[in-house]
Amino acid sequence: MLTELHIQNFAIIDKLDLRFGSGLIILTGETGAGKSIILDAVVMLIGGKADTTFVRTDSDAAFVEGVFQLKGPEREAVHGILNREELMDDPDYVVLMREVRREGRSVARVNGRTVNVGLLKELGALLIDIHGQAEHLSLLDPRAHLGLLDRYADVSKALNDYRQTYHALLNLRHELNDLRKAQADADRRTEMLTYQVEEIESARLKVGEDEELRKERDRLANAESLAQNAQEALAILEDGSPDTPAATDLIGQATQALAALAKIDAGQTDLANQAETMLDSLSDIIHELRNYLEEIEFNPKRLEDVEERLDLIHSLTRKYGGNIPAVV
Repeated sequence: MLTELHIQNFAIIDKLDLRFGSGLIILTGETGAGKSIILDAVVMLIGGKADTTFVRTDSDAAFVEGVFQLKGPEREAVHGILNREELMDDPDYVVLMREVRREGRSVARVNGRTVNVGLLKELGALLIDIHGQAEHLSLLDPRAHLGLLDRYADVSKALNDYRQTYHALLNLRHELNDLRKAQADADRRTEMLTYQVEEIESARLKVGEDEELRKERDRLANAESLAQNAQEALAILEDGSPDTPAATDLIGQATQALAALAKIDAGQTDLANQAETMLDSLSDIIHELRNYLEEIEFNPKRLEDVEERLDLIHSLTRKYGGNIPAVV
């Protein structure tokens, strides 16, 4: 039942607020007083055509709002629609609103939420019957026939029970779909986690491995330069050249001279000993350089393997953690 009607900037109406009681309500007035305009506003409210000619002169938009009390056979039907669209507020009332702007845009709302006009028509067909010349007659609307038959057969209780059971079924189906979706999500996550664990375990990462590999990569990538520098140092220390004696020869000569000096001047014995120690140190350096040259590896295949391993470690740490300890 329509209990309140609010009209603003509609045709010749500036602002009109009507409240209707129960029983028969009659609007009377002279021709041109605006009775049909009120009816036009109601028709637009329940999904009728929203014509820009309805917008009052010097206004930007026409506005119509109706408050309907829900009772009788239509109550459950309206509840079903409101629950379906998640628009239920007060179970005893529903508020419809329609606005048309001068530029032609139309806005429809139910209980303050924007909806499409089709929903207004669906609700309006349950809330209002308009009987008049060239107007919609619910008796001629096949969609209304089933409701009329239900009223005639007085099966409102059975109909309400059916609707409640049907809504319960819809809710159960919705819950079942949610459970299936949750199960599917859980299965996908389990599959993903299993893949990640297998990927990490198959890599067999070791803490500190990346640092050692980077050092090895630097040695392999610069093997030629390393060997050249080591050979150059070894030549200077041990071999010398036609123009320049080897460092060991020079230090050896100096050591002999200092030893002879110390025999004459015992106070310089420490100096002679230091020279001898220096000569021994040079011998150790030469020995270590020879070993280092033997260990330098010219192996492009090993360099490629090291690069691939570092790429794998980088990929895993980027996906699963900032470093190897975080991954493993």
